[in-house]
Amino acid sequence: MMKTAVVILNWNGKKFLEKFLPILIKNTTDSNTEVIIADNASKDGSVDFLTKTYPAIKQILFDKNYGFTGGYNRALAQIDAEYFVLLNSDIEVTENWLSPLVELMDSDKLIAACQPKIKAFHNKEQFEYAGASGGFIDKYGYPFCRGRILNTVEKDDKQYDNIREVFWATGACMIVRAELYKNIGGLDEDFFAHMEEIDLCWRLKNLGYKILINPRSEIYHVGGGTLPNNSPFKLYLNYRNNLFLLYKNLPKGKLFPVIFTRMILDGLSANIFLLKLSISSFNAVLKAHIHFYKSLKSLKVKRKKLLLSAVDHHKEIYPRSIVFDYFLRKKHTFDRLDFHTK
Repeated sequence: MMKTAVVILNWNGKKFLEKFLPILIKNTTDSNTEVIIADNASKDGSVDFLTKTYPAIKQILFDKNYGFTGGYNRALAQIDAEYFVLLNSDIEVTENWLSPLVELMDSDKLIAACQPKIKAFHNKEQFEYAGASGGFIDKYGYPFCRGRILNTVEKDDKQYDNIREVFWATGACMIVRAELYKNIGGLDEDFFAHMEEIDLCWRLKNLGYKILINPRSEIYHVGGGTLPNNSPFKLYLNYRNNLFLLYKNLPKGKLFPVIFTRMILDGLSANIFLLKLSISSFNAVLKAHIHFYKSLKSLKVKRKKLLLSAVDHHKEIYPRSIVFDYFLRKKHTFDRLDFHTK
């Protein structure tokens, strides 16, 4: 069994493989680490490129696009390693990026997963939207990061360089204990893509494990490589999957009030899209809610199993509304939030 498997799930990402794979190979030198590419039936020549240019790299090929969740579950089921690193194809790693992550995982068996500090590839002085310096959610399930709240992305002045517990580690670059990943069933394939890593981390935390950020490792992420940020499909996935996430993992006493509040807030945002004549965005929110209602039967089955380990409160869940604090209290940066611990 190898120590670490760095697994890139590719779907029509040939341009990113051409650009970033040589850097990954150069900066991933541990003899007990293997780089593996899993391909979700790409149509852009990715497989031919890899076969001709990097014949020594192991490829796992699928017959269709199984999404982020299904692709990784199928790939990781075929790999024997102590740690899995889920790595997006549109990431530039830096020298010695992997060692700090592995060393931190080795230091404490209760650490289930951790992520590096993630900065923007096109503006390397600032944090990257999708991961920054560790992920959190507020009491209503809205995700944000240390270094990014809603649309405010901070410049990295080393203000968040301490190693600490977070609520979720980004799927753009996450190292996770392979045994735990497999024991809890991996990523929930009903999510397809987006917020599946938050669900995974929430389930792990409910079992008493920790999720950490280690800023001693630093990488750069392009972002929006597969789905652009203004994609209605991406918007639909984010709204739908956030409801999936909450319904599955909230403890009994919080399920109804949180879901009810989210219905109101989602309705308000849908009406704002309508007022702006963004019909595709309005339809995306509507479609997300319809799909949520249609999925309640299967969600109830999952929830029943997960309730046995549900935790009433995690200190990494922000006890207020991040939307309220951002717009009305003007708290636009993580250091201004009313967390008990920073």
